[in-house]
Amino acid sequence: MNDRPQAAGPETRQRTTHLLYLHGFRSSPQSAKAIQMAARVARQHPQVTWWCPQLPPSPREAVAMLAKGIADWPRNTMAVVGSSLGGFYATWVAEQTGCKAVLLNPAVHPARDLTKYIGEQTSWHDPQERFFFRAEFVAELQALEPSSLADPENYFAVIAKGDEVLSWKEMTDRYAGAHIKLLEGSDHALSDFDSHIDDVLGFLGLK
Repeated sequence: MNDRPQAAGPETRQRTTHLLYLHGFRSSPQSAKAIQMAARVARQHPQVTWWCPQLPPSPREAVAMLAKGIADWPRNTMAVVGSSLGGFYATWVAEQTGCKAVLLNPAVHPARDLTKYIGEQTSWHDPQERFFFRAEFVAELQALEPSSLADPENYFAVIAKGDEVLSWKEMTDRYAGAHIKLLEGSDHALSDFDSHIDDVLGFLGLK
């Protein structure tokens, strides 16, 4: 367990110039947190390059798209924020690039947890939009799961004990050594994100 579970992350030495936001499973760039982050960055830091793509259902295709999209980004001033499954992908990005990462109730074992969702799914923000979560996607997720974190100090995780979907204990164990803000309540969606966005921006050097 992290020895500073309730401490928010410190500000980075360098201000973030390129910021990637990754949504969760069945979510989209229209998620409340993505919209809040986009609005704050646009209003207070319009010079920051912002990218919040719609992720494809295939994990292999998702990370290939991300790798291509950030290929020319500066590794020392780029950062990634990810929610739920997006937090899992954000960890992959951070491990590949060495960049800073903010994780919002990150999925730790999505290959295990998403097995029950194999089949046709609908988008949270547009029930008319459907996609198929295929069985082979589970193996693709397994291939992306990190064995350990190269530099836990690069991570800041906001983790809610009130998360009704994921285990806060698994999340804190996975990100042991990282900067963790552990919430006594809240929920999986972090409905109280307004209370934490300043800490997120502070860790990114954008407060």
